[in-house]
Amino acid sequence: MIAHVNTLNRTYLWLLIVAGLVEGTSTILLFFVAMPLKYMAGMPEAVTLVGTIHGFLFIGYVAMFIIGRWVVPLSWGMVGLGFVAAVVPFGPFLIDVKLYRMLPESREPVGTG
Repeated sequence: MIAHVNTLNRTYLWLLIVAGLVEGTSTILLFFVAMPLKYMAGMPEAVTLVGTIHGFLFIGYVAMFIIGRWVVPLSWGMVGLGFVAAVVPFGPFLIDVKLYRMLPESREPVGTG
């Protein structure tokens, strides 16, 4: 008799949720801290620094959704929502709620029980 094994990769799903929090926070910092510093305080280097960091985080976040298609696995619909969320301000926070709901309620390790 073969026991049913849940194949959901919760570790990667948690990493994707954390990446969403970090990427979403970088967007907020870019729009509400760095850009006002550039235009109101004459500090364009703020956008250069925060924008560069945000750009790397954005690319990493999108790449994580693509990889998550096979690792978690995520549906193509969820991957598409991840792409949209990466572009829309506050989007990563909204998609994180959907990702969190994908986690099983049980806190037992996957494949036990």
